[in-house]
Amino acid sequence: MKRIVLSGSMKFREEIIDIAEKVKQITNAQVIIPKECIQIDMPKKEASKLHFDEIINNNTDAILVVNCNKGDLNNYIGANTFAEIAFGFYFNKKIYLFNDIYEPYKEELNAWGAIPLKGDLNELK
Repeated sequence: MKRIVLSGSMKFREEIIDIAEKVKQITNAQVIIPKECIQIDMPKKEASKLHFDEIINNNTDAILVVNCNKGDLNNYIGANTFAEIAFGFYFNKKIYLFNDIYEPYKEELNAWGAIPLKGDLNELK
């Protein structure tokens, strides 16, 4: 794998940054994180468009969704992240979930071939 785009709720900003570093070490891939992780005050509309561009980029092989627990919600995936997954699916990118399947989207995630890593980034090798 040469290029992986990370996605996830900005509530998991620190986790995204941490996981990006680990993915770089394990895979030697180019790893792209949401611009919002770095430029916190970026307008959501602009950030979303830029991130969709990264996902559909011809050089992108996969997206890795950082789906941590949010309160009582295990493996949380928000609306914007789900849209990013849909783009990944439509543009034939591999879809990885850092944790397990998020139950409310189970049917779609399974149909789209999402691969739950259950925290084991070594599966990306």
